[in-house]
Amino acid sequence: VVFGGFSPDSLAGRIEDCKSSFLITADEGVRGGRRIPLKANADAAIKRSGHVEKVLVVKRTGADVNWVEGRDVWYHEACAAASADCPAEEMAAEDPLFILYTSGSTGKPKGVLHTTGGYLVYTSMTHQYVFDYHEGDIYWCTADVGWVTGHSYIVYGPLANGATTLIFEGVPNYPDASRFWQVCDKHKVNIFYTAPTAIRALMREGEEPVRKTDRSSLKLLGTVGEPINPEAWLWYYRVVGNERCPIVDTWWQTETGGILITPLPGATPLKPGSATRPFFGVKPVVVDSDGKVLEGPCEGNLCIADSWPGQMRTVYGDHDRFVQTYFSTYPGRYFTGDGCRRDEDGYYWITGRVDDVLNVSGHRMGTAEIESALVAHPKVAEAAVVGYPHEIKGQGIYAYVTLVAGEEPSEDLRKELVQWVRKEIGPIAAPDLIQFAPALPKTRSGKIMRRILRKIAENDYQNLGDTSTLADPGVVEDLIANRMNR
Repeated sequence: VVFGGFSPDSLAGRIEDCKSSFLITADEGVRGGRRIPLKANADAAIKRSGHVEKVLVVKRTGADVNWVEGRDVWYHEACAAASADCPAEEMAAEDPLFILYTSGSTGKPKGVLHTTGGYLVYTSMTHQYVFDYHEGDIYWCTADVGWVTGHSYIVYGPLANGATTLIFEGVPNYPDASRFWQVCDKHKVNIFYTAPTAIRALMREGEEPVRKTDRSSLKLLGTVGEPINPEAWLWYYRVVGNERCPIVDTWWQTETGGILITPLPGATPLKPGSATRPFFGVKPVVVDSDGKVLEGPCEGNLCIADSWPGQMRTVYGDHDRFVQTYFSTYPGRYFTGDGCRRDEDGYYWITGRVDDVLNVSGHRMGTAEIESALVAHPKVAEAAVVGYPHEIKGQGIYAYVTLVAGEEPSEDLRKELVQWVRKEIGPIAAPDLIQFAPALPKTRSGKIMRRILRKIAENDYQNLGDTSTLADPGVVEDLIANRMNR
């Protein structure tokens, strides 16, 4: 399953990597009042990748679509011809269940492989205990089903527990900013799980869109996808939950399959902005840059010291990459790629990515993938992408772009490059800020000093650290003078 907002190129890359021969799509999707041409995107992706022999198409809007006889099949027609009797297939515990692609710090997305037994046990158990699920509860996770949160906590975990799980096609602010709370009232939702990005966006609209709804059915609130800032946590608790619903601020990843660090409602004293303590059996450790395990209150790199049932088993088709990515930085431990702080009560505070992966609205984007898209534009010679603090999305995408000789920066070209990335990868990867740079800060060996680029993007250029190893220190002054985030 892939996110419906991906471009044909991104979809083609995923089809190519897993050699998919069967594709399920819809004529169109609907998001925030706009139609998404899913079938047209699928057709374009298939043309680029080959492999696909059958396409099953769900009729969603009834739009006219291109049709390939012998390949394309309407879902409703296939259902009408199928038997109602469908015995369950018995699977071994380690049989593959699904592949889900996640961005890495190198350009090509990784096919995260989860297996049947451990993953289902883990999503079922975490869904039951983290959300205090009881039979009859109405549960709603607002994630897109194409990301891991949708897999684990819309589909597999809730359904393994026989829960009523609500699936939502839409956005939080369409047709107006009360949409989430109207849905909660209409369906008497008890458990509500969403992203800090959505909470921050709704905070901007004020309290009135929330206050004019009832929300009395809610008993528990959750957050997922990125660290939640204490201001947003308190607004969520006070305004949405009327100070009576505990908040479970959950930390986990595509690779972990399910929640690893989380409060347990009613049992864990809460601290706004902290994921609190590890779930049963999970053994987090904090290490310094040399891999030394830090004890007590500290700050460093978050690793997991021992296995848990829901962890990924491999990168599909590339087990060496699996070992290199997750187990080589700190041998014998799973390295999460996240930094964290542990306080005097043993509570964990996630501080963000420590590698070249951005967390944009709770979705991981590899900087290399965005850089590759920018450099594919005929007017771009070089690009470097970093994150910067964004009040809605958590992290925004900041691109430094060096043009080929003879090309001049302009506002039109800036807009063109944003659209270019949207087309190459999808809207989620579109840069928020583009700074045209005559040159990038590099060491004498040619390595781009991303630490400096991050500081400038964060408007924290007083503390750039040692720049003596740069081939041309003067580059930095130009970047500071023309920075976009002030």
